[in-house]
This record gives sequence, structure tokens and C-alpha cells, in this order.
Amino acid sequence: MRRLWMPLLVLLLVWAGPADPALARAQPPTNDSAEPPAGDVTKGLDDDEEDLWDFDDEEEDVETWGTLLRSQAPDLALFTMFATLTLVSFFRKSVWLKYVTFVAAIGYMGFAKSQLISVVNIYGAMTGNMPVFRYSLAWYLFAGFTVVSTVLWGRLYCGRVCAYGALTQLLDRFVPARLRIEVPTWLEQRAAWIKYGLLGTTLLYFLVTANITAYRYVEPFWLFTRRGSTGLWIGLAVLLVATVFVRNLYCRFLCPVGAALGLLSKLTVFKIKRWSACDTCKLCEKTCEWGAIRGPEIVLTECVRCDDCERLYYDTSRCPHWLILARAKLRGTWSAAKTAVTG
Repeated sequence: MRRLWMPLLVLLLVWAGPADPALARAQPPTNDSAEPPAGDVTKGLDDDEEDLWDFDDEEEDVETWGTLLRSQAPDLALFTMFATLTLVSFFRKSVWLKYVTFVAAIGYMGFAKSQLISVVNIYGAMTGNMPVFRYSLAWYLFAGFTVVSTVLWGRLYCGRVCAYGALTQLLDRFVPARLRIEVPTWLEQRAAWIKYGLLGTTLLYFLVTANITAYRYVEPFWLFTRRGSTGLWIGLAVLLVATVFVRNLYCRFLCPVGAALGLLSKLTVFKIKRWSACDTCKLCEKTCEWGAIRGPEIVLTECVRCDDCERLYYDTSRCPHWLILARAKLRGTWSAAKTAVTG
């Protein structure tokens, strides 16, 4: 019997499975451990087991004015500082501060931000197609500053804020005077109308075609993005070379934005002061580089508040207004002295 039970015991152990846990893990799974059918990913999990598929819902960030302001705060702060520099240089009538403003306009407003008022913005204002306000706070601050400063003082934007205008005015300081070609007054006054024609033609083209890409052919502002076709770069080079000989060529005769701001400047509140002696004096008229002074009149549409004439106004050694007052005072002194002696 013992011989009979031994083979039976061995067969029983083999049928029951290996006793070694390591070997047991190597065995294929039984039906009890089979994966649940597709579509029921939680079937077969015990109640106390963690459902690995039950992800926590991610909380979406709630957009508030606080978060919008925080994300745009650097741009708002930088433009505020630039606008402050612009106004300080303007009110102090400081030449060196004006050139500091030019450098800041070229570096920050131009190459860093490529932020200039464009004829496309004028078209957008006409059609109501403007940037979304809450995502473009710095741009609206910039545009608001441009409009308000123009109404208050005239084309301050053209004279200090526009990066391209700053570039050409800075270039003007390094060009020898002997290379300059002075445009005759009769031609200058007629050429000034070209920019109004370009403004009207460009806006009409936009309205008819709704294609705004043509702005690159009437504005060289794209140069600050450093992206342009070969033809555009050649055209820009020709324009800059021409500017060497005719100062502020584009700004004076060709800029549609300058034309639009010129029309807006007719509302200027704080105009440049004029003395009675300005009716006959030609000193400021000869000094003005923009052709904005014609006899006793300052043409608001052409004036960019460059400060040249205003600095002359306050120069007591050059402006006839102060010289006349000084002579009158001197005559009054001598008259009073003579009366005292002879009286």
C-alpha cells in the first residue's frame, strides 16, 4: 500500500501547483484574476482599493481683472515710464532729454515692442475692429496717450513718441548741413498734401478690399520687426538715403498717420505762444525744420512740437520780443533819469 500511496501523493502535489511562491508568480493568471472587459475599467477592484482611473478634476484658473493686471503690469509700467520721460522732456524744453527720449522710443517702442500707431489702427477704429481691451491694456494706454496729447498740445506723438520719427530726427543730427537740400516754400506747402492723399487712398482701399497688408507699402514701420521682402528693404534704403538730403522726408510729406494726427491737432488746446513781434520776425520761421511756421502763423497740422521755436521764445538774448522790452525798459530808465536831472 505504501508503494501505491507515494505515486498518488506526488501526482496530487503536482496537480495542486508548486509550493515555491516565486514559481507561483511565474504561472499564468487564472480566470479569477483576468482583466475586466473593455468599457468597465473599475470592475474587479475591491472597495478598499484605489481607483487609479479616478483623476481629480483640475481647477481652471478664473480670469479676473486682478490676474489680467498682474500679467500686463510690466508693459503698463514700462510705457508709463516712457510717457513720463516724454512729458518731462517736453515741458522742460530740454534738448538732451529730447534725444534721450528719441533713443528710448527707438529701443523700446520700436525694436523691443514694435508698437507704433499705424494706418491699420485708424482703419480698425473706423470699422470697430479693435484689439480686445482686457488683453491689450498697454496698447490702449499708448493709444489713449497719443490721442489725448495730440488734443492738448498737438502732434507730440510725431515729434517724440514715434520710433521711426525719432530715428530720422536722430539721423538728422549726424548728417552734415552741406548735404541738405532746402525745399522751396511753394513746393513744401504743396508736397505736404501728399500724406493726406495717401491716408484717404489707403483707407479707401481697406474699406473696399478688407485687405490690410497694403500698409507695408505706405508705412516703413515694419522695419522694427526686421521682417520684410527684398523689395521692401530696397524701398526703405532708398527712403533713408533720400532723408539724408531732405530732412524728415517721410514724416513731412508721406506719413498717413501724421496726416490723421494733423487733422486731430486742429483741436489743440494749449497752442504755442506767439508774441506781437512774431508778425514781422522771421527767426523762428527760418529755424523750423518742419515748415510749420508761415509768417506769424503756426500751422498746427504740420507742427510736431519739436521745441526749437519755443526755446527761441524764451531766449532773452535772441528773441526780438525780449530785446524790444529791454530797449523799452532802458529808454524808460533814461527818460526817468533825464526827468530827475532836468526837473
